[in-house]
This record gives sequence, structure tokens and C-alpha cells, in this order.
Amino acid sequence: MEAFLQFLNDYTLRNVLLGTAWIGVVSGSLGTFAFLRRQSLLGDVISHATLPGVVLAFLVWQRREIGVLMIGAAGTGLLATALIQVVDTRTNIKRDGAMGVALAVFFGIGVLLLSMIQNLPTASQAGLDKFIFGQAAALVQSDVTVLLAAGGVVLAALLLLWRELKIVTFDPDFARAAGFRVTVLEGGVVTLIVVTTVMGLQTVGVILMSAMLIAPAAAARQWTDRLSIMVLVAALVGGTSGAAGAVVSAFGPQIPTGPVVVLVLTALVLVSLFLGRKRGLVWRWRRQRRSRKLADPDTVLGALGALEAAHAGTVRGHPKAVVRMAVGQSAQVGQALAALRQAGLADERDGDWSLTERGRSEAGRRARDQGG
Repeated sequence: MEAFLQFLNDYTLRNVLLGTAWIGVVSGSLGTFAFLRRQSLLGDVISHATLPGVVLAFLVWQRREIGVLMIGAAGTGLLATALIQVVDTRTNIKRDGAMGVALAVFFGIGVLLLSMIQNLPTASQAGLDKFIFGQAAALVQSDVTVLLAAGGVVLAALLLLWRELKIVTFDPDFARAAGFRVTVLEGGVVTLIVVTTVMGLQTVGVILMSAMLIAPAAAARQWTDRLSIMVLVAALVGGTSGAAGAVVSAFGPQIPTGPVVVLVLTALVLVSLFLGRKRGLVWRWRRQRRSRKLADPDTVLGALGALEAAHAGTVRGHPKAVVRMAVGQSAQVGQALAALRQAGLADERDGDWSLTERGRSEAGRRARDQGG
């Protein structure tokens, strides 16, 4: 506890913790919509496309202020999305191919510009190469303030447009029919993705930022089908990854924050893939195993009919264990018996099950159909 309090009292470490955790919360929340809209690759394209904007902003302003660099990064990020749209609509190249073109072009330009400014007198002070893999330790209080403000705008936009984004995400055709300006809303989502991406450049870097957008949503999807819960879980996963990465990198010698954040995030995704209550592999296996053990009501109906026939057609009840043996498998017959009783085909008295007149007639009819 004492070490953690010292951690919070340290100026640099406090900035790193707050900055990375906040970026995780914002990227997880917004990334949910990108994930559900199957725009995972778009986040990767935008993150790589921001590099030339960072370099150009530094060349123009000759100072390394995060607000200025974010404006430049956002500009080239939006240009990349415009290029994707043009290539997709004006050529025979499909959308995923257009994204690949935009990623290669903008990242290549960024690396070229980055290598060109290395000979400038101010290049050593710029530290722009740190934007490739991130350098969270360089965060100062003013940087964190900018991140808090930008993230607040993104989250406020999500809250204000929640209903519209929900409809556009799950049923864009209905949204158009209902009069929603789908193109404007989609452009708004892309703009928010750009803003969120440039927020994480200094902490996580160009290459790894796409993971911060998509991985929290991928983890959250394993736990729930409800959009609101999914957004909250994704925000929690992203924030936890950011905070944990900051703490681990602070106590380890020469451990970069960005890669550690992504490694923690990867671990949480793997845990969710296996243990997620809704779609996790373990729970899915348990549900499949349980469903295989559940007896079908039609099978149980036939078994009850066979038991009555074996007792010379007399109306006689049988315990659940006998019915299970008559089914001929180690199946659970409780739910099937309950379904038959609800349908008026079977009845239970003192723990013994028997067919009703209607059930007896139905069982006889099915037996004749199978025999004929």
C-alpha cells in the first residue's frame, strides 16, 4: 500500500497512470461501436495514418505540444478515411483493399517524413519517433488535461447520440427508412475514432493503438449481448489495462508502457475468450454438454407410452428414474416432463409420472405414424 501511495504521489507516474487509464476507458467505449460495425481494420488504418500528421504539425509549429500534434494527426487521419471512401466508390478496389492502400500510403509518408527531419536541429528535442511505439513517461500535466478534455468530448457525443448510434449500428436500413441521416452519423463515428486514436499516440503509439480500440470490445462481447453492458465492460477492460500497464512498467526497469498495456489487454481478452459467461469457450462447452444431456419431450412422451404398453395398458405412474431408464440414455428428463405436463400430455402424482388421456392418444398416434 505504501508503495502504491508513493506511486500516486510521483508527478510523472501519476500522469502516466491517469492518462493511460483514461485512454483505455474512452477507446474501449467507442471501440465497441467500431467492433459491432465490423470496422476493426479502420482503426488500424487511422492509427497508422496519423503519423505523417504528427510530423507535419511539428514541422509547421516547431514545438512538441500534444494539442498541436493531435490536430495534425487528426487531419491526416480524416484524409485517410476520405481516401478510403474515394478508392472504394470510384475504383474497382473493394473497401478492405482501399483500407490497405490508405494504410500503406500514409504510414509510408509518415516514416519518410520522420527520417527526413532527423537532420533538423530540433529533431533531437522532438522525440517524434516515440510516437511509433509510444512513450507514456513523457506525459506532463498539460498533456493529461488535453486528453481528459478530448476524451470527455468523445464520451459526451456517445451519450448524446446513443439512440441514433444504436439503431445505425444494428439496423442501418431501418435507420434510413426512419429518416436518420446515416451518412452523417457514420461520418461522426469515424471522426470520434480519429479523435480517440490520436489521444493514444503518445502513450501507446501508432502501431499498437488499434488494439486499444478493438480488443476491449472483443473481450466485452464474450460476457454480454446488451449494448449498454458491453460498452461498460469494454471501458472497464480498457481502463484496467491502461492502469495495470502503467503500474507494471513503472516498477520494472526500462519497460515501455505501451507494449505492457497491450499485453495486459491481450491477457484479459484471452481470459474472456475462455471464461466469458455469454460466449466464452468454457461456458459454451458446458451449455452444449448440458443440452446434449437434456431429453427431448417427444422422446419422453414415447417412453411413457412404452412403459404403459409394457404394463398391459394400465394407467400406472412411474418415478422419474424409471422414465430416465426408459429413454435409454443418461439424460435429464425433468424439463421434458415439465413441458409435457404444461402441454397437458402428462401428469405427476406423488412423484410418479403418467400420461393423460390426451397424452396417451398422442403417444399412440406417434407410435402408429412411426410404425406405418
